[in-house]
Amino acid sequence: MTSPTSSKSSQQHIMGVYNRAPLAFERGQGARLFSTDGDVYLDCVAGIATDGLGHAHPVLVEALKTQADKLWHVSNIYRIPEQEELADKLCAHSFADVVFFTNSGTEAIECALKTARKYHTANGQPERIEIFGFDGSFHGRSYAAVNASGNPSYVEGFGPRLPGYSQLTFGDHDALKAAIALPTTAAIIVEPVQGEGGARSIPEHCLVSLRSLCDEHGVLLIYDEVQCGMGRTGKLFAYEWAPGGEPHIMAVAKALGGGFPVGACLATTEAAKGMTVGVHGSTFGGNPLAMAVGKAAFDTINTPEILDNVKTVAGYFVQQLNGLKDRFPDVIVDIRGKGFLIGIKLIPNNREFMVLARDEKLLVAGGGDNCVRLLPPLNLTIEEASEAIAKLEKACEAARVKLAAA
Repeated sequence: MTSPTSSKSSQQHIMGVYNRAPLAFERGQGARLFSTDGDVYLDCVAGIATDGLGHAHPVLVEALKTQADKLWHVSNIYRIPEQEELADKLCAHSFADVVFFTNSGTEAIECALKTARKYHTANGQPERIEIFGFDGSFHGRSYAAVNASGNPSYVEGFGPRLPGYSQLTFGDHDALKAAIALPTTAAIIVEPVQGEGGARSIPEHCLVSLRSLCDEHGVLLIYDEVQCGMGRTGKLFAYEWAPGGEPHIMAVAKALGGGFPVGACLATTEAAKGMTVGVHGSTFGGNPLAMAVGKAAFDTINTPEILDNVKTVAGYFVQQLNGLKDRFPDVIVDIRGKGFLIGIKLIPNNREFMVLARDEKLLVAGGGDNCVRLLPPLNLTIEEASEAIAKLEKACEAARVKLAAA
């Protein structure tokens, strides 16, 4: 019988936009994934930082089953009590006053961009449409999101660029100050810790200065915490590491649903003043199923046990990874990131290194700047982290052999 990972017929009707690894999984448990071929992998991808509590977490499974027996979908033409409850939780534990629920991070970004421009229109300044992002950024795959992102290849072939979107060079403070001072600037959008761009973490003092500059010129600050939020850095939200550097608008998703599709755009009342009845909407956003899982995931992640675990195990990871860097200077260039959003900048091709790690039954994610990322579940144990380091060491040894033979 042909395996599901190799059968041409099993993939011939799937649009060819993914370069998929030759793996398929039938179940998961915690930080483990079990393939259809009977192999067991240590999962340090977690659905690209989405399975924040690992696979089949009993609290999330129970929340989904319970809600599935009650109500799935009614649409936003009616009140959804579960939506109101999760919004209350998000606002009670963040800078925000209001929330719009979506199905994904991309949709949350789309809402954030529209919110920023509508704010200035409501203030009688519709000319303020310019939104500046940064090179290396990734904000999603919708048309507005790819125009806001820093990867030119994502907009090639899709017609003209959308007006009002530009990217700044990461770390060019003079260009940033000039952009914020423009009378047509609406917002700055930034990931406090870049994900796809190579796990680059913005220093806390830079976030504080960025907020101050935005306030000085009446510009809104948008944080994309789709990947770095919801406990991934060891705090519920990454901006909490920089008191005084909180955003006006923020997009979250991924771990917010623990693997179930949930996203949210958070904002202050002032920043959302233009988001009035009829200007935005979503059919599925904030549906009862998603909200039930989202509430369970939020309550489980927003605990000292989970957040302290991220800090502790991330500290162990960084220490051990720097040890690998010292032992394999011909393989590893740099260790970067924050919390459980860890980047390993490599000398060998990162995609080839991912295969070497996979040969050791370790799953890692790719990233820009020739990095691989470790995005494990937030409840990963020290023992599992030690296992990941041992597998990475073997991958480094294999990479060294390949480099020497080249």
